[in-house]
Amino acid sequence: MNPKVISIVGHSGAGKTTLVEKLIREITARGVRVATIKHAHHKVELDTPGKDSYRYKEAGAVMSMLLTRDALQLVADAREQREPEQLAQRFLGEADLVLAEGFSLCATPKIEVLRRACAKPPRCAVADGLIAIVTDMDEVYPQLPHFGLGDIAGISQFILARQ
Repeated sequence: MNPKVISIVGHSGAGKTTLVEKLIREITARGVRVATIKHAHHKVELDTPGKDSYRYKEAGAVMSMLLTRDALQLVADAREQREPEQLAQRFLGEADLVLAEGFSLCATPKIEVLRRACAKPPRCAVADGLIAIVTDMDEVYPQLPHFGLGDIAGISQFILARQ
């Protein structure tokens, strides 16, 4: 199963994470299984050095999974398959929808969060796959659907209508 992938893009501080969090609540309340992928531009330690799963990866395992009573953590190589659709297909097949935060340079459909207070131009163009804007700036990309920063139901409906 290949879940639908939508990227939520924007500059740092625009409110991407807050939007994704609210969309997850709204969309899952509608019975849709949502997964997320977040792109980090900085190095993040995904596992604790010295712990078993870390040691397995260091020994050469292509994937290491840690399962607790209530959760699961997977650490896997992602050197070649780094596009959100590839990652979703490989790891997130149980989801109906994947909200990918970041990935502004990838070929996925994108919704950009753009706030006047950030004082920055849009990160993406229509040619980059931009399909909608969540903004307080009516003048930016008037040809695209615009949603207010608090219109979670409207944004959710727009995303679900694309499935």
